[in-house]
Amino acid sequence: MNDRIYVCHTYYHAYVAFLKELKLRREKGPVEAGEASLVLSSMSNDFEQFGERAAATGLFAEVIPFDEKREDHFPELACFRQDKGNIVFNMWQRIRFTKRYAKLEAPFIPVDFRKYRDVYVFCDSDPIGYYLNQNKIYYHALEDGLNCLVHFDAARYDNRGHFNLKAFLSKKLNLIFVQNGYGKYCLDMEVNSISAIALPCPCYKEVPRGELVDALTREDKDIILRAFVRDMDGLLQKIEECNESGAERKDKILILTDPLCTLDVREQIFRDIVAEYEKQGQVFIKPHPRDGLDYHGIFPEKPIFDATVPMEMLNFFEGLHFEQVVTVFTDLKGIRFADRLVRLGDEFMDRYEDPEIHNQNKRIGILEKPDE
Repeated sequence: MNDRIYVCHTYYHAYVAFLKELKLRREKGPVEAGEASLVLSSMSNDFEQFGERAAATGLFAEVIPFDEKREDHFPELACFRQDKGNIVFNMWQRIRFTKRYAKLEAPFIPVDFRKYRDVYVFCDSDPIGYYLNQNKIYYHALEDGLNCLVHFDAARYDNRGHFNLKAFLSKKLNLIFVQNGYGKYCLDMEVNSISAIALPCPCYKEVPRGELVDALTREDKDIILRAFVRDMDGLLQKIEECNESGAERKDKILILTDPLCTLDVREQIFRDIVAEYEKQGQVFIKPHPRDGLDYHGIFPEKPIFDATVPMEMLNFFEGLHFEQVVTVFTDLKGIRFADRLVRLGDEFMDRYEDPEIHNQNKRIGILEKPDE
C-alpha cells in the first residue's frame, strides 16, 4: 500500500499540499515519511506546465493529471435536478443523483485510491467527493481556501432548508452527499481556524496554515518556488519595480483580483478599485489564478504579477513590502508583506450586483465578523 495522495483543484491547494509534505519530511525524514502522490484536477484550473515543475522537485513520487468531469458533462443527470415540489420527492431525486453521478465519474478516476493509506482531498464538493463516498473510500478533506468557511459556509448554504436532515442522510446513511466534513467517509476536515467558523462541524480539525509556513526552511521555500514560479526572472523584475517605486511615491499598493461575477462587471469593479487607490500611491496588480480577465490589456501601464503564483509566496522574498494590499473577497490573513490589509467584502459588492448573490452567510443566518 502506498502512503499518501493529495487531490488538488487549484494552485493554492497544491501549495498547501507542498506545505504538508515538507513538514512531514522535516519531522520524519524522507525514508520514514514514505512516498506521496500529487493529483491535479483540470476541472476548474489550467495547471499548464506546473505538473512537470512539481515532479522535477522530487518531493512527490508521481504527479497525476485528473480529467475530472462536472455534472453538466453528463446530460442524463439533469432530470435529477428538477424540483418535485416537496422534500420527500426531492430527496429521492437527490439519492438517485448521488449514486448515478459517482458511477458516471468512475471512468475518469486516474488512480485506485484504495491503495493509499491517507487520501487528502481539497474541495470535496467537487465530483471526487461523490466518488469517494459512494465507493466507501475514507479520506481527509481540506478547506478550499484560507478561512473559506468563515466567509462562506458552502455546506449549509447549498443545503439550506432541513440541513440537519440532509446532514444525517449524508453522514450517517450515505444516501446523499454533503461536503465539508459531512460525508460518511470523510474522516476529518482540516481548517485554518475552528473558532472563526460560526457553525463548525464536529469533524473539523484545526491545522493553522501560519504554523506550516513558519516552519519552512530556506531550502523548503526554494523547493516551492521552483515548482510554482514559471518565470522567476519576470517575478524578480516585478519585485524590483516595487522596490524602485518607493523613491518616487510613498505608498505601494497591491490589488489582488477575484474571479467575481461576469467579466464586464468584474472589469468595472477593478477599474473602480484601481482608480480609487492610485490616488494614494502606485498600484500593482496580482490576478487570481482562476481570473480570466485580461488585466494586461485593461491596465497596460500597471505592473502586473504572474497570476499563477499564489499570493502567499510573495512572503518568501525578503525586502518586498507594500503599504496596502486590497482585495474584494480573498482572505488576506496569510499576507506578511504589507502594513495594511483591506478586504472590501459584501457591502462593496452590493454596489455591483444583487446582494442575494454574494451574501450567502446572511441567507443562512450567519453574520460575518468584520476583519480585524
